[in-house]
Amino acid sequence: MQSPAAEMDFHAARALLEWQMEMGADEPIGEAPVNRYALAVEAPKAARDVPPASAAPPTEAPVRRAEEVDRLAAARRAADASADLAALATAQAAYDHCDLKKGARNFVFADGNPAARVMVIGEAPGRDEDLEGRPFVGRAGQLLDRMFAAIGLSRTAPDAETALYITNVLPWRPPGNRDPDPQEIAMMLPFLTRHVDLADPDLIVLMGNTPCAAALGTRGILRLRGKWTEAFARPALPMTHPAYLLRNPAAKREAWADLLEVKARLGG
Repeated sequence: MQSPAAEMDFHAARALLEWQMEMGADEPIGEAPVNRYALAVEAPKAARDVPPASAAPPTEAPVRRAEEVDRLAAARRAADASADLAALATAQAAYDHCDLKKGARNFVFADGNPAARVMVIGEAPGRDEDLEGRPFVGRAGQLLDRMFAAIGLSRTAPDAETALYITNVLPWRPPGNRDPDPQEIAMMLPFLTRHVDLADPDLIVLMGNTPCAAALGTRGILRLRGKWTEAFARPALPMTHPAYLLRNPAAKREAWADLLEVKARLGG
């Protein structure tokens, strides 16, 4: 009798694999479980036979730190060498030191009018953004468009006075839509800093915890929202992410107050 796996045709197997990738699986495992705790206790024979006096000092941690420094230095060099937004997009898309790139379908750089007075910085692409290659295009993105339309701003507006420019801290989707980790944020920060410098907005809206962590070095969006601060040498207003508002509709009232703060700061 054949197992279900043996009877599975190509298309079903591919659909199952794609589903696992959507859920964040990024490496295969064996059919039999492995007790890692037992492996840690039972050292390999070769290691047991080495006299303690000849054992080399551990080097794993310093090597890892040096590698992280090299990745960050490479990001800074690539970002600093970019003379305009097109060059920056090319340099960031070619950056190969962030593992998120391996599992993403598309590079998500920005959307809207780069000449806009307002720049919105989000967290990272989700499923819809990864498929389309543009930030904020899913349900949360549709809500974001309606929110800013209420104060006369749009990502499709050709006029800088009424335009909106949108990007994310990370240009690649984290597996399973998990939160970006500090190392990923640090690697992308030189690109984001250069992005802000080249776009040169009058003010920035930090949508959610991840952009606050990148730009302000702190989290706690419910505490930070609605309070003007400075990020990248520009006025910045933290706001709750539209995805949070979809889960908590009662918070839309506070988001409206934040939008009115943006409008007032623009002179509207």
